[in-house]
Amino acid sequence: MTMKHKIEKYRIKGLASKLAQRGNQEDSEQTHQSQKSLNNVAKGSGAATAQAAQNTINQDLEAVRQEGLNARQLRMARRTAQNHGLPFETDHEAVLKLRMQGIDPFERGNVLDIQAKTDLPSQDGKKQLPQKIALSKVPAVLTKTSDPNPGVRRAAEIMALQKDMIRRRRRNILMLVLRLAAFIFLPTLMSGYYFSSLATPMYSSKSAFQIIKADSGLGGAGGLLSGTQFATTPDAIAVQSYLESKEAMLRLDRDAGFKAHFSEPSIDVLQRLPENASNESAYKIYKKRIKLGFDPTEGVVNMEVISANPAVSVAFSRALITYAEEKVDGLSQRKKKNQLADAKESLQSAMEERGKAQEALVELQQSTLLDPEAYAASLRSQITTLEQQILSKELQLEALLDNLKPNESRVSGVRADIRRLRQAKIDTEETIKAPMDNGMTLAELLSRIQVFMADVATRDMMFQSSLEHLRATESDATSQSRYLTLAVEPVSAESASHPHAFEDTLTVLLILCGIYLLISITASILREQVN
Repeated sequence: MTMKHKIEKYRIKGLASKLAQRGNQEDSEQTHQSQKSLNNVAKGSGAATAQAAQNTINQDLEAVRQEGLNARQLRMARRTAQNHGLPFETDHEAVLKLRMQGIDPFERGNVLDIQAKTDLPSQDGKKQLPQKIALSKVPAVLTKTSDPNPGVRRAAEIMALQKDMIRRRRRNILMLVLRLAAFIFLPTLMSGYYFSSLATPMYSSKSAFQIIKADSGLGGAGGLLSGTQFATTPDAIAVQSYLESKEAMLRLDRDAGFKAHFSEPSIDVLQRLPENASNESAYKIYKKRIKLGFDPTEGVVNMEVISANPAVSVAFSRALITYAEEKVDGLSQRKKKNQLADAKESLQSAMEERGKAQEALVELQQSTLLDPEAYAASLRSQITTLEQQILSKELQLEALLDNLKPNESRVSGVRADIRRLRQAKIDTEETIKAPMDNGMTLAELLSRIQVFMADVATRDMMFQSSLEHLRATESDATSQSRYLTLAVEPVSAESASHPHAFEDTLTVLLILCGIYLLISITASILREQVN
């Protein structure tokens, strides 16, 4: 049994040119030295000549030892020397003998030649195994061997290297083609065959609906957007989310048999829903077959339903549109109920505040037996009358004093009248300023009554506003504020829309190419890092 040598092959760029440029100078020098050493050993007749030749060989051996060759290189040199029939005692001597013969002991071609010769059977039909060389006790006699021209041998080696590179390049190209065929072309052909022959044709039904807000009699900023698509955008998004939910799928299964349709045996295995499938598995199929999209610029919800039967697609579409309409009505009804409850609560609060203001005014008016406003008006009229009488008496007194000899009795009477009138005026003013039985002055009582009356008037206005708002809310609640209008009716399809054999196959090809490229690049980077 022959153990094959495991030799790593490396792709060395420019190896042939480097070998050619090395020149014949080194070969000629090595040949000259080896021939000189051999001649000296062969022709030397005296002990001095033999000793000099031995010293030269020892120096060369010492130089080889100083090179620091590893065990692998020494093994290669020993095998190469054995192949060329050169006698040696140590591995370093084998390196020296090969160099003296003009042979590179570490050349790749030499090792391959050793392997080829080793693999050849012997004449007696047995494998030639490496044999241990017995060490001779006396120095071996160096014999001159015939060596071909180094230039011819180097050209042959370069040709062998080029052939080996071409062989490896062809092998790499073949392996690349096989990998592409196994990992890309074959799966692509299988997927193309599936899409064109095995896949069950699917039929789609497209429809579109829009949510419109009814005209409202209420003014304000809310009326600016009432006629645009922005007023119903939240409702459209809510309806889209509901139709894409698992709740809508379960309701469609109860009403139209969603699971039963996609579990039919006529559907291929990859698209078929297993029998007694869970809701999660059915929901995955539901998300693939029911496609919804909302256009915020136009406010339109586009819906596409895909199934194995065009009539079933239309039935599914109409059922989902019905669910959407019910959802819109439910959203508006909840909103109406909330608005009506808020209006009633606001009216009740306004009534309570109005009653409290009226009770405060009544309590203030009941704190005195007199009518504060009439009493204050009478006192003000009395003060005005007294001021007029005082003014008349003062004019009368001035008229009497204008006489040269005024009547003293009349003057005294007029002055007494003026004094009494002024005292009456002071008493009347003090009556206005004096506190009443409830501890408040007449002026303070009048001001509080005016404040309470203004509060009562404000509460009356708020009560009227709340009452009008309640009536308007009740009117809106009795009418429908949101409408779902069907822009595109679902129509039964005549030809299948899925699968697209060419497009789907091309997509598979691109995906496989991308995956293969990523794996190849990753493997190359890792290989470079390891090496």
